[in-house]
Amino acid sequence: MDEWYEQEDFWRTFYGFMFSPDKFSAAQQEVEKVLKLTSFHGKRVLDLACGPGRHAVPFAQKGFTVTGIDGSKYLLEKAKAYADENSVPVEWIHQDMRSFVRQNSFDLAISLFTSFGYFDSKDEDLLVLKNIFEALKAGGIFLIDTMGKERFAKMYQPTIVHEMADGGLLIERPKVVENWSRIHNHWILLQGNVVHQFDFRLNIYSGIELKELLLKTGFSNVRLYGDLDGHEFDTNALRLVAVAQKPTP
Repeated sequence: MDEWYEQEDFWRTFYGFMFSPDKFSAAQQEVEKVLKLTSFHGKRVLDLACGPGRHAVPFAQKGFTVTGIDGSKYLLEKAKAYADENSVPVEWIHQDMRSFVRQNSFDLAISLFTSFGYFDSKDEDLLVLKNIFEALKAGGIFLIDTMGKERFAKMYQPTIVHEMADGGLLIERPKVVENWSRIHNHWILLQGNVVHQFDFRLNIYSGIELKELLLKTGFSNVRLYGDLDGHEFDTNALRLVAVAQKPTP
């Protein structure tokens, strides 16, 4: 059986919730924040787990050479359509992030919107980071934005209900497992008389755990922030954002 992230029905069913028009609009400003936070002045950008191109397309609109990688054909079809609508060139690649390697090719790599930690083994997470490290040029920057363990613990609820724009209800039932190292989430979408249910799992990291993993990979100058605005990573942090650099010889 396919892993949850390989099931196109998952992305198709919850697309409207995860990638609403408001989130597309917010991506324009998020790209500006990434550029400011990283002080990036390079040319080539790698968007890992790019989804429907929310960030890849705005980067391309700014004149960057962008490569977007995702494991979902459905999301890449959405990304291609979005790029076409905006008349910008983006290289789209359908590939598992564990197998993508293009050595010394990019000046900036990004992993946004909690697109990290999908795999059963944390060794596989480390492999993803090693691939990113290899893909960056010397001096290249990597920015990762995810939900930190600290934030999740602070806001944890056993049941969360979202009212959808179409009147449907999305019910989230997260469960912390394996000594606070993983989240198992059960999502139920009610649309009239139709019920969709999916389970998915994520590895979660604290700030120090993610920093140590990046250092273990070979990155240097690892900085943690509480959001893309660059606020301090403290008890008020909304996100876990790490910025790291591939050392120069």
